[in-house]
Amino acid sequence: MNLLLFEINPFTPPSVPISLAYIGAYAQANGFGVKIITLGEGTPFSLRHLQTLIEEYKPGLVGFSTYQRNIFYVLGLANAIKKIAPEIKTVIGGPQATFLPSVSLAQSSIDFICREEGELAFFTIAKTLLEDSAIPLVPGCSCKLEDGRFSDGPPLIGYTNLDHLPSPYLSDGLIDFEKIDEAILLTSRGCPYQCIFCYTPNAFKQKVLFHSIERVIEEIERIVKRGIKKIWFADPSFSFRMERVDELMENILKKNFKLDIWLETRADLINTELLKKMKRAGIKQVAYGLESASEKVLSKLKKKISLDQIRKAIDLTHQQGIGVELFTQFGLPHETFEDAMTTFRFLKDNQVPIRGNSNSQQTQIYFGTELYTHHKKYGVFPFENQTPPYLSIGDQYETSCLSSGEIKKIKVIWEKESLDGGKRMVS
Repeated sequence: MNLLLFEINPFTPPSVPISLAYIGAYAQANGFGVKIITLGEGTPFSLRHLQTLIEEYKPGLVGFSTYQRNIFYVLGLANAIKKIAPEIKTVIGGPQATFLPSVSLAQSSIDFICREEGELAFFTIAKTLLEDSAIPLVPGCSCKLEDGRFSDGPPLIGYTNLDHLPSPYLSDGLIDFEKIDEAILLTSRGCPYQCIFCYTPNAFKQKVLFHSIERVIEEIERIVKRGIKKIWFADPSFSFRMERVDELMENILKKNFKLDIWLETRADLINTELLKKMKRAGIKQVAYGLESASEKVLSKLKKKISLDQIRKAIDLTHQQGIGVELFTQFGLPHETFEDAMTTFRFLKDNQVPIRGNSNSQQTQIYFGTELYTHHKKYGVFPFENQTPPYLSIGDQYETSCLSSGEIKKIKVIWEKESLDGGKRMVS
């Protein structure tokens, strides 16, 4: 059976769909045909393209990487697929799907919702459909029944060692190296921290899993041989195990790869010696999560990090000649207009240019976060509008401390001071 995977992000140029590539690599290694379609800004694609693709490739299952920002496109494309070939089954996965209320998709063209590890859940759906045309309960998934309701399958028992998952970069035909100039790599998954605005800890059950150093180096070797020098390490907290990162940097230095690397980590997971080694290994930019420069606001986000730690990390990173980006947000609980301006001034005071990921954005309140579940407790008031039930609150709210007008004013201030027009390479 052939499997078709869609990455849809019409707001930016196409990039490596790393999550789908992992899913595709696992399915491919287990005997399925896999094709990944990446639709980005300016990608030519139409219903005619879709019909030709379906008729020629004949997929039995189509999966979509689903986010709040693209779910309208996903549902529209799923409807079109069902009109062309009603027998094709459709599945969504990703951040928007993990905690999405099943009832919200009762009238949609979606047949399955992946709730847990995408590689295993998607493969299990495909394997079950291959063996039995009836839609059963599938571990780690919600499955649509004949009456349109969804039924949740049992929990999925996943791997504890990420090396059991085939590499997209070491598999044949999944990634078109000719169309990319930057590779996205994952050396670990998950996050143990409890920030109230983030769904990642809940999605990974507060665990962090790792690839071996050997596996990461093997991937980098393949990538470099294809002429790619820019790497984005997409781990949520890259240096969670600092001794492991030190070993990885040592191995990169031994290979003399000559890389240009971006990564994200916490300000309390860094030190001078590690930064020196990172600089030599090719790290050009490190992003830290600041969120807010108001101690009052920051202390209530459960990040368990202080402004002094962030200032120190910025200073140490700058001392090594490594660029710094700071993730910040506005519209946070308990944040006043002056608090938001304190964050704005913090970047300027610490010589962090307002560009790339340092362009601030309004807090997005998503399913699966403590902030969504307890938004009333945090003084967040969603707008009274006809929002479809498959959308979370997102940025459609005001708070007990900020009106919608003030939130818009803060956004304009950041955009006016942006050095790149508010464009982000990484989001």
